[in-house]
Amino acid sequence: MIRRTLYLERVLSWVDAPVVKVLRGVRRCGKSVLLEQVKQELVESGVPKSRILLLNFESMSNDHLTTHTALYKHVMAWAGAVASRVHVLLDEVQLVDSWERAVNSLRVDLDCNIVITGSNAWLLSTELSTLLTGRYLELDVYPLSFAEHLDFVQADQPGTANDTAAAFDQYLRAGGMPGVHAMPDASAALVYLRDVCDGIVLKDIVARHKLRDVDLLQRLLTFLMDALGQTVSAKSISAFLKSQRRSLGAETVYNYLHAATEACLIYRADRYDIKGKRNLETLEKYFLADHGFAHACLGYRPDEMAGILENIVYLELLRRGYSVRIGKQGVAEVDFVADRQNTRLYVQVAYLLADSTVVEREFTPLSTISDNHRKVVLSLDAPPASSRDGIERIYLPDFLLARDW
Repeated sequence: MIRRTLYLERVLSWVDAPVVKVLRGVRRCGKSVLLEQVKQELVESGVPKSRILLLNFESMSNDHLTTHTALYKHVMAWAGAVASRVHVLLDEVQLVDSWERAVNSLRVDLDCNIVITGSNAWLLSTELSTLLTGRYLELDVYPLSFAEHLDFVQADQPGTANDTAAAFDQYLRAGGMPGVHAMPDASAALVYLRDVCDGIVLKDIVARHKLRDVDLLQRLLTFLMDALGQTVSAKSISAFLKSQRRSLGAETVYNYLHAATEACLIYRADRYDIKGKRNLETLEKYFLADHGFAHACLGYRPDEMAGILENIVYLELLRRGYSVRIGKQGVAEVDFVADRQNTRLYVQVAYLLADSTVVEREFTPLSTISDNHRKVVLSLDAPPASSRDGIERIYLPDFLLARDW
């Protein structure tokens, strides 16, 4: 089992806080395994196993606990026998009827650390948000980073992770969902990814929001996958659907997009006017929770690699705790404006800086920004690290693997 250090450190740093820890992320990104690792880390830190209760509600062995009353009574009886601070870890908690009532009562009645996972579409419902206002903490979990992918590759094929370019090509094709590493070959991995994507659509979007036109939703998502790295609007999406002889109004488009965002299948990056220092209300970008979904649904398309690379960098920025927007600098665009506390990072992403025209296109928007925050251009060329007018040129995989930016 590969240790997911980044998330474990975040969860454990909040272990003594009197809030419910909610592990949030797209279906099959590894939340259940992470919860097992939390238990293991607690034991290794000196917590007796007798003070840790891990319940997975996908297991039929816990069927008798799938009402809030039964769950509450079971945990209270167990905790009463322990008679000291306890750790309650609940996996796929949405399968418990009115689970939020049990969780809130346990928080009130026990000296405990509570960590929960489950389907995003149901996990932070209006009812839970109302019940636990100010008493829960969301900790986002994403598919594997490139660094974590290397850990898996090293475990599967010792020694091969030393070839960064080959490992990144594999990551580029397969994506970061942990389950692909259990597949026998690349074809099986794509089938797996398509099944996972379909499951998210049907279970976390269609069922949750009672959408009737699944085909229309699929077409909208196909449009977004095809437009990775491009700014879009409700108008452009409606125009695309009209070309497909389907009709969907702007308000309904945004409702569908919100539902997919709630399920963590897609993420929205708003536009930001760098000079005017304000958010803009039109032309945002949408990125996938995992770029492997695009390959599974549309096929592997080397000519469309720029958008896939942007998707990878965007997720890595989120992973490292940045809030991320796309930048407008005059008439030019900066791929990402990333902020974390008092730090800002400007990022341009290119497939290859093949000639002087491409170099100018990528460097010029950054060179016109007058502040002193860090500015980088990333690409899959692998020249020695260099800079121009204070703008760094970095091999993209090296940037992803850097321990600190």
